[in-house]
Amino acid sequence: MRLLINLAIAIAVAVIVGFGSAALVLDRERLFGAVTRGAWTAWPDTGSPDADPYTAAMLARTGEVPLGAGEGLAFSAEADGAGARLSGSCTYRISGQTPPARLWTLTVYDADGHLMDNPAHRTAFHSREVLRHEDGSFTISVSRAAQPGNWLPVTTTEGIRLILRLYDTPLAGGARVGAVVMPALEKAGCP
Repeated sequence: MRLLINLAIAIAVAVIVGFGSAALVLDRERLFGAVTRGAWTAWPDTGSPDADPYTAAMLARTGEVPLGAGEGLAFSAEADGAGARLSGSCTYRISGQTPPARLWTLTVYDADGHLMDNPAHRTAFHSREVLRHEDGSFTISVSRAAQPGNWLPVTTTEGIRLILRLYDTPLAGGARVGAVVMPALEKAGCP
């Protein structure tokens, strides 16, 4: 009888530890192979056959379809350059240059990963439409209130997430991702 009780306890502990560790590892912020540059984080192996099983499980759980290894690379930001979580009630400035790419897009999502409908009907900018400074750099404002120049409107006061996708970039295979310079993401103010 004592053997059965010990066996049941061992099985219960194994199940709790197994499922708990799997849930912890499947969290987007804890995936293996992350490369962080400032506020931006990318997982170069996500869309490749070399993706680890935890990444594949996270993608299956969330339903996300990553860019293929030869298509491009996506960088995600859920916090500003100072490490504070992004909030729809604040104004942010994304400024600088992007790494080399044939095309890039910057899209804003709510905390659940959904696009936000807004009166301006704009959820993204791409490299061919963004207004640039004389030196080729750009500044994009993310805010609830209208901003001059490049403005990405948000309609939530909750958390937001920014995704910068680089298409047809030499970084897509994971080479030199660690040395790349990303645009700055700074909080301009909160009401």
